[in-house]
Amino acid sequence: MGIFNGLTINASGLALERLKLDTISSNIANVNTNQTQTTAAYQKKSILFSENLKNSREGTPTTYGVKVTGIAADETEKLTYDPTNPAANAEGYVGQSNVDIADEMVAMLQAVRTYEANVSASEMNKTILKKALEISKG
Repeated sequence: MGIFNGLTINASGLALERLKLDTISSNIANVNTNQTQTTAAYQKKSILFSENLKNSREGTPTTYGVKVTGIAADETEKLTYDPTNPAANAEGYVGQSNVDIADEMVAMLQAVRTYEANVSASEMNKTILKKALEISKG
């Protein structure tokens, strides 16, 4: 494991949490984007990620933080009865956005707290590296 791996891991976590916050913001912005005659209702998006493993020289897997593996749309249908709407289906139902604002606010708070934790860990890594440099000066 290299001297800068801690910073690399923190940077990947910061990038992931920023993407999560961007996705949550998009979900909140589209909470009222319902079905029209030409477009479908907005579907909630979420980030898929996994651990970023790479093989070291010894052949053992080493972690390099996290990586985004995709963005998934929640295809759960949310319908409301409105037979007067021109976008209504044969039964009179219209598709609505499946975003729950309360769930998004909780996810946003969690992403912000995780981002803050990554910033703190990054600052601690920088402090450790500075102390190591001071020791080498004598």
